[in-house]
Amino acid sequence: MKPTPENPEPRWPAVVALLAVGCLRLILPEELSFGPKWLVLVVLVPLLIPTIMARKMGNHTLNQVLGYLITSIVTLDMAWSLCLLIGTLPSHKETPQTLLVSAAALWITNILVFASWYWRLDAGGPRERELRGVHTDGAFLFPQMTLNPESRKTMGEDFWSPGFVDYLFLAFNTSTAFSPTDVPVLSRWAKMLMMIQALISFTTVALLAARAVNIL
Repeated sequence: MKPTPENPEPRWPAVVALLAVGCLRLILPEELSFGPKWLVLVVLVPLLIPTIMARKMGNHTLNQVLGYLITSIVTLDMAWSLCLLIGTLPSHKETPQTLLVSAAALWITNILVFASWYWRLDAGGPRERELRGVHTDGAFLFPQMTLNPESRKTMGEDFWSPGFVDYLFLAFNTSTAFSPTDVPVLSRWAKMLMMIQALISFTTVALLAARAVNIL
C-alpha cells in the first residue's frame, strides 16, 4: 500500500525494536551495564510516549528530534556495554556462559539499533518517504527500485516504499554476512554505518567463538 501523509507507514515495528533493545539489556549482568539493567527501559518509555503523540498530532519536527535522541541513547548504551564486555575478557570475572549470553544479546541489539538508524536516515527518514509516496532514490538500492515501470506495475510495486522490516533485513544481512546481500549501498554515510555495524558484529561473533572454544 502506498505510504502517504494520509496513509502513513506503520511505525509500530520501529517502536517494538526499540523496546526489544531495552528488554535485551535486562539479560546483561550489572557489570556490563551503565547503571541498573532496567535503566534503558525507564528512559525509553517516557521518551517513546511523547514521540508517538507528536506524530499523531502532526508535530513531525518534534517526532524526528525525539526519534534521533532515542536511537542515539540506545546506540551509546550498546557501545558502552560492548566495551565493558571486551574489558572483562582478560579478568575472567564472568563465567563463559554469562559472556556467551551477553555477546548474543549485544549481537541482536546491534541489528536492531542499526536497522533503526537506516530506517530513520534513509532518504530523509520515514516522513520524507511518505511525502514522496514512491521510493526511487536513497542511500540503498533496493531490488524494487531497479524494476522498470511496467514490471513494477505488473508486480504491484508501482507505489513501493521501504518499511522498517526492509531495513531490519538489511541490518540482519550485514551482521551475518558482514556485507549487504541484495541491497547495494550508495551513500557514504550508509557505507560508514554498515562498516561500524559489521565490525561490532564481527567482534561479538569472535567473542562467542572464543568462549565456545573455552567451554569445550
